[in-house]
Amino acid sequence: MRLKSDSQSLAILGGTGSVGYGLALRWARAGYKIYIGSRQEQKAVEAVEKLKQQYPEANVRAYTNVSAAQLAELVVLTVPSAHQISTLETVKNYLSGKILVDVTVPLVPPKVGTVQLPEQGSAGQRAQEFLGESVMVVSAFQNISASLLVSDETIECDVLVAGNKRKAREQVIELAEAAGLRGWHAGPIANAAAAEALTSVLIQINRLHPITHSGIRVFGQAKH
Repeated sequence: MRLKSDSQSLAILGGTGSVGYGLALRWARAGYKIYIGSRQEQKAVEAVEKLKQQYPEANVRAYTNVSAAQLAELVVLTVPSAHQISTLETVKNYLSGKILVDVTVPLVPPKVGTVQLPEQGSAGQRAQEFLGESVMVVSAFQNISASLLVSDETIECDVLVAGNKRKAREQVIELAEAAGLRGWHAGPIANAAAAEALTSVLIQINRLHPITHSGIRVFGQAKH
């Protein structure tokens, strides 16, 4: 993993969950300052203690979601779809001018293997409309297994990165590389629907074939 020399600070809202914790661990190993956020600060404290047991050199601190979003340079949202907007409501005032990396997958239990996108077209688009143009929403990391993130394994899965600002997407592609993944520009935030929908498809692949942790890889020939 490429070390982030200037130690950019990342707030991970919902960082006590499996995906948020896995990303926190990988980015801590890459040299980022990590602020784990939770609705209950004590849960964030417990996640920090666990992370430091796995990686004692981690520069990681525990906060409420609100404090983490206020302090960090870049914010990552890793909460369940049902809590996406309610969480954003609590931190909206601290996101202006920042990148929000939205990892939300709009899964609707019990039919999580069926694509059920929200009326806005995608969770990423929903976040962008709610927050307004002062926040650069970038959708990414929907198709990565949480159990692989917390492992030491090389993850054979690419990351589709969708957002309206190319420079914001480039920063998130850097985050993907720091986590040992390969990121791809996937166009504007409206295209987040593709990655979000793929999660349900991958769930079905895992169910119906003798494999686990299925993911996506992008292949192509170099332009001449």
